[in-house]
Amino acid sequence: MDNPVIIFGAGTLGKTALDIFSENGVIMYGFLDDKEELQQTEIGTVMVLGKTDDGGVLKIIGKKTEAFVALKNKIERKKVATMLQEKRKTMPVNAIHKAAIVSEEATIGHGNLISAGSVIGPFSKIGNLNILGSSVIIDTEAEVGDYVEIGSGSTINSKAKIAEGVFLGSNVTVVSGITIGKNARVGAGSVVIENVAENATVFGNPAKKM
Repeated sequence: MDNPVIIFGAGTLGKTALDIFSENGVIMYGFLDDKEELQQTEIGTVMVLGKTDDGGVLKIIGKKTEAFVALKNKIERKKVATMLQEKRKTMPVNAIHKAAIVSEEATIGHGNLISAGSVIGPFSKIGNLNILGSSVIIDTEAEVGDYVEIGSGSTINSKAKIAEGVFLGSNVTVVSGITIGKNARVGAGSVVIENVAENATVFGNPAKKM
């Protein structure tokens, strides 16, 4: 991308995004974070410029800079993304590690973080503002909605569907054709062999409702 990037959130996820952009040769403009103790400090060599509602910085997004939302809480991610779309008329950029493999036949939305070693298969669909940990596999024709978090080492097999707001822990396996409903949670190491209802929490091998 031609413009430098401002990252919303200077926590662990923000540091991951910084690493991805740095590995990809993208110039960083700075961080925005609401924690008082982080103001005017440096993360690596990148300054925390202000809070996430800093009008002086926000006014350049979409004109002179791009934005990436690195807030782990999905409600906060959605809030910032909505603000950027409504006030700045822009969507967050993707942070895709150069060591990830993304099929040319895959469809990917905006504001996604795709970590090193992840594989996005052909004809899969990835929505907006999702977090994919390292070595996540999204297999052929699988679908991931918006504001989803998928832990490192997880595998979403072919034609599985992951709805909006779902959380999957590390090393989860979702077998082919399974649907996981909106805002459901799946515990780390689980193997999901049957559909999961909206808002349900499941865990185990095979995964059962808790």
